[in-house]
Amino acid sequence: MAKGSRRGAGKSLIRAALAIHEPPKGKSRTPGGLIKTFDFDFNPAQLSLSRRAQWKATPAQMERVGPLPEFMGAEPREMSVEIFLDSSDEPNSNTVLKKVDSLLACCEVTAKSLAAKQPSPPWVVFQWGSFSTARFTAYVSSVEADYTLFSTTGVPIRATCRLQLHEIAGKTKRQNPTSGAPTAQRVHRVVAGDSLQSLAWREYGNAAAWRAIAETNGIDDPARLPTGVELVLPAAEEVRY
Repeated sequence: MAKGSRRGAGKSLIRAALAIHEPPKGKSRTPGGLIKTFDFDFNPAQLSLSRRAQWKATPAQMERVGPLPEFMGAEPREMSVEIFLDSSDEPNSNTVLKKVDSLLACCEVTAKSLAAKQPSPPWVVFQWGSFSTARFTAYVSSVEADYTLFSTTGVPIRATCRLQLHEIAGKTKRQNPTSGAPTAQRVHRVVAGDSLQSLAWREYGNAAAWRAIAETNGIDDPARLPTGVELVLPAAEEVRY
């Protein structure tokens, strides 16, 4: 559980964000291209993380103290996060309404997945600076939105949204050998002079890994890399040269 200020994340603070991706094609466990990044107006005041382990105990008539339980496996992590939205300083803005709609859309099938005949809602990655414990690929199982303030014309200008995220576990849980921490994808905002090859060299030490970045982000033309675009950089163990 992590606590922060609900009064807002100033420009000097690292803001929490939810990267919303297309679901992958086939049986891949790597999120597809980035649809958008939902930047929080205010950092969460609280995050709730949970995980369960499954055990099985079969009663036996002749055993007095009861059977020895058998471990069946660990379930993926779950996270509950509350998002506070406020545009009361712009009473004629529909920003809050649009942001709530984009969160609700996380429970709807994407057009691209439908066209690929693999209908699925988006996959998401929650990220908040170096708080890697709460960072994992997930799907949104539920979204609740409470509109708490309206303009004189009836447009919502303040809302509290509650998201329930369920981890989409990878095939194996690998670790960074130097830190012992699970590796994870990162998001990079393109600046002038960036290229897929230079990003691959900086991130993986091999310029040939640019193809993995292009595939993850659905880039068809690697020569066109607009400044300001956010790219997902796959975890090193997911990259094949």
